[in-house]
Amino acid sequence: MSVRLVKAPIDIAFSELQTDEEAYIREYQQLSESDDDPINQWLKLARAKGDTSDTDPVLLNLMVELHKKIDALERFLKNEEPKRVSLTHKVAIESIGFEHFKLEEKLLKAGTEYYGRVDMPVHPRRDVGIFFTALDESLAKITKIHERDEKEWGAYLTARERVLIREAKESKK
Repeated sequence: MSVRLVKAPIDIAFSELQTDEEAYIREYQQLSESDDDPINQWLKLARAKGDTSDTDPVLLNLMVELHKKIDALERFLKNEEPKRVSLTHKVAIESIGFEHFKLEEKLLKAGTEYYGRVDMPVHPRRDVGIFFTALDESLAKITKIHERDEKEWGAYLTARERVLIREAKESKK
């Protein structure tokens, strides 16, 4: 089986699914609903009413992100960490594909199902919950990821490919 992968410097924390499947499913759902914080709910409602039609969408998104940063800073100052389930392994991902990724270390058991949390370097930076199955000791196939996260995963993969192509062209000069 040939899988096309691109080098990507991201990290993942993961555990075997059977360790605490119920808690992992709950966190996976919470991570997907992180968009539904109060400011995003207000924004969705305002858009539905048409209240944002006269507003520059880029400026509006920047204001919303600024508000989220202030909220995050406030949580940091109050020492309020987001509640995350404890995962047994934390390791760097060596490379990614649209449906696969390869770990830098051989920590997986072929055929075993896992839950993981990927620290995605996108704007805004956030955790992405995924379920995956090990194909061998370091290669995994993503079996479940939220639609929005899948799009961001694909966009990040494409961006990494562009960077590597640019670097290859520059090294030939």
